Amino acid sequence: MSTPGITRLSLNQRTVRRWGVREAIEGCLRHGIDAIGLWREPVADLGLTVSAALIKDAALRVSSVCRGGFFAQPGWLDDNRAAIDEAATLGAPCLVLVVGGLPDGDRDLIATRAHMSDAIAALAPYAADAGVRLALEPMHPMYCADRGVLCTLGQALDVAAPHPPDSVAVMLDTFHLWWDPDVRAQIARAGRERRVAGFQVGDFLRELPADVLLGRAMMGDGVIDFGPLCGAVTAAGYTGDVEVEIFNADIWAADPNDVLAVMKERYASLIAPVLHPADRPPAR
Repeated sequence: MSTPGITRLSLNQRTVRRWGVREAIEGCLRHGIDAIGLWREPVADLGLTVSAALIKDAALRVSSVCRGGFFAQPGWLDDNRAAIDEAATLGAPCLVLVVGGLPDGDRDLIATRAHMSDAIAALAPYAADAGVRLALEPMHPMYCADRGVLCTLGQALDVAAPHPPDSVAVMLDTFHLWWDPDVRAQIARAGRERRVAGFQVGDFLRELPADVLLGRAMMGDGVIDFGPLCGAVTAAGYTGDVEVEIFNADIWAADPNDVLAVMKERYASLIAPVLHPADRPPAR
């Protein structure tokens, strides 16, 4: 049972990287968090069947599974089909797709994006049959070369448009989207098109570390104004779980229980007041 003020809060497992699936589930139960976003690698470490059973026994919602995508890599089709199957077994409503960057030694961004669109078209029917939405995650442009040639929410919605919204949608992540001057209009579009599969929050550090992958921060410790973004997501009609996803070396080194305590406080003070507190995701 969640505690007041954090009804829709979900712990993305990467925020507490030191914990495996079992420890993360136990942490959620201790801290009154009702939902969890899982990552495939720690699920594989424990075992898919065992992980699914622990989630069911704990009565936790799985808000997402991360990740599929990386369509420039060899074997992408089989790996993504496996990821869809894993998400279905875990009872996740969506599989997050980090679409990948340029192939090694390649500079053809146009061709890479075309291949990405073709790959999503190839996967969409398989995902629909499994009852799992593909959640395209547009990423900050600094990751375009190595992680995500999908850089804006508008691009992601354009790629999703040919497919039914219950099979291909988008993952909204404040870290990746806060800078875009068109983001609120595109969030509204995502709502009209019924394309919002999930919502992730984390702050953006003013001074990025040498490894920019670790430039996320706890909400309130960076430069993002969460009110307008959360308000736009609410206005778009999204009532599902809100994952806190943070890649940060200091947070990873800290006691995960302390991280969850701060996360709950920041969520309750910065995120929840803008959301409809009575909204809950439908029971699965």
